[in-house]
Amino acid sequence: MKGIPQGRYTREFRQEAVKLVIDEKLSLPEAGRRVSLPPSTLGYWVKQYKAGKLGDVGKTYRPLTEVEMELARTKKELAEVKMERDILKKAAAYFARESLPGTR
Repeated sequence: MKGIPQGRYTREFRQEAVKLVIDEKLSLPEAGRRVSLPPSTLGYWVKQYKAGKLGDVGKTYRPLTEVEMELARTKKELAEVKMERDILKKAAAYFARESLPGTR
């Protein structure tokens, strides 16, 4: 499953994610889970923050429009729903087979 396309985070999002590590003293993996980021990305942002260069991160990417953000969220949700559907199909087939006489 994919989240927001690579490198397309707002400056405010980066700052809030870094605050989780710096101010709230969370570990990189824990803070990454909270904001759905890989710890390596968050670690890079923290390093840039400490060097005073966090504002320069992501300047080469154009910001996502609201439509692109919604499309990314919808694609992620669709992938989750498909995975859940496949699991339910397999479970239904398993229990249907178990309920038939002589199939054990």
